[in-house]
Amino acid sequence: MIDVIVAGGGPTGLMLAAELRLHGVHVVVLERDAEPAPFVRALGLHARSIEVMAQRGLLERFLSRGRQHPVGGYFAGISKTAPDRLDTAHAYVLGIPQTITDRLLAERAIELGAEIRRGRELVGLSQDEHGVTAELADGTRLRSRYLVGCDGGRSTVRKLIGVGFPGEPTRVETLLGEMEVTAPPETVAAVVAEVRKTQKRFGVGPFGEGVFRVVVPAEGVAEDRSVPPTLEEVKRQLRVFAGTDFGVHSPRWLSRFGDATRLAERYRVGRVLLAGDAAHIHPPVGGQGLNLGIQDAFNLGWKLAATVNGWAPEGLLDSYGTERRPVAADVLDNTRAQMELMSPEPGPQAVRRLLSELMDFEEVNRHLTEKIIATGIRYDFGEGHELLGRRLRDVRLKRRRLYELMHHGRGLLLDQTGRLSVPGWSDRVDHVVDVSDELDAPAVLLRPDGHVAWVGEDQQDLLGRLPEWFGAATA
Repeated sequence: MIDVIVAGGGPTGLMLAAELRLHGVHVVVLERDAEPAPFVRALGLHARSIEVMAQRGLLERFLSRGRQHPVGGYFAGISKTAPDRLDTAHAYVLGIPQTITDRLLAERAIELGAEIRRGRELVGLSQDEHGVTAELADGTRLRSRYLVGCDGGRSTVRKLIGVGFPGEPTRVETLLGEMEVTAPPETVAAVVAEVRKTQKRFGVGPFGEGVFRVVVPAEGVAEDRSVPPTLEEVKRQLRVFAGTDFGVHSPRWLSRFGDATRLAERYRVGRVLLAGDAAHIHPPVGGQGLNLGIQDAFNLGWKLAATVNGWAPEGLLDSYGTERRPVAADVLDNTRAQMELMSPEPGPQAVRRLLSELMDFEEVNRHLTEKIIATGIRYDFGEGHELLGRRLRDVRLKRRRLYELMHHGRGLLLDQTGRLSVPGWSDRVDHVVDVSDELDAPAVLLRPDGHVAWVGEDQQDLLGRLPEWFGAATA
């Protein structure tokens, strides 16, 4: 029997597969498409996702294939510089096409021993108290202990387990594609700058190798949104908004996306769970979608592995939904707000001007920036130290950096006192005695996802907290 089947081989599913393999879980990824998608939907990683890559020793691979950009101007495209002293060692946006992100995550999962089966579409499933039976389009049946649906906004898994997906349908639609243009680049830039004064959902910009990425509002909402637009449709809409179609031709790909906003009623039904777009969809403003899915997988991976390996404390797996669903709800709200602020109507434009003034206040700018880059997330671990429930940034220690100690996906007791210990949990929690001028706490217990589970210096208090996240002590 397979331990975990992951339905969907996008960034969420691949990240989850890699996280499970860190803990020796037998995982099989089922991906409907026979070949990786050639088109680029997402364009980069925000700070928290960059931290995730650093925590697993992957960041250098991503940095070598991406480009670092300043943080700022991501909330509804309101142009502001980044606030000072963001709580991260990675205060930048990493521009990297999703095609490369997918490839790097697939390579990582395969290196760790995950099996990725392409051209395998899941069409049915059933579950009992012992496991899940997955039925594929070719008639094959697979048996696993758990199954995770990472199969996108039209998730088959979500539908098969009967989870509701309430929210708002698409009201406005946007056309997207990569194509060549005949107009001179300086002409394109000048026209785009003028159009974007009033139409924030418009853009034509160089994407490399003579290709331009085109984003333009659609005429309406298509009856069948799975059908890509035609080049003529793109040209027509360019002429509507810019007065010219820039001579676009030879499209690499064309697509359409809407502003539908939906959140799954539950993230778990028995032995089946949902992650990424299968659990939440929202407008792409702010570039949060791919990042949200990767961070879902990072939260779920160690918890599901602990459950499979038999040491998870009661309620650990359910804490995935408890923690991540509110995060998604907040992203849905901030993307709703951003879409309103991008409307060309007078009312939303007045609110946009007012918010732009408010963002000149450092704390307002910081608050909205942290929403986008996901460094402001704090899970509810109860009352206590201000770090409790937050992820700890990559602080510099005396001999190394913190994230260098987290590559294996285990818990970590960072002990600045040298007086603490983790007897009975050394197979799940690393104990490191080191000091940092950046950490104002005697000791912190970090979960495998880097969130602070305990702060203090009392050994008995620590022993009381360890079972909550790491199960019973071994003899």
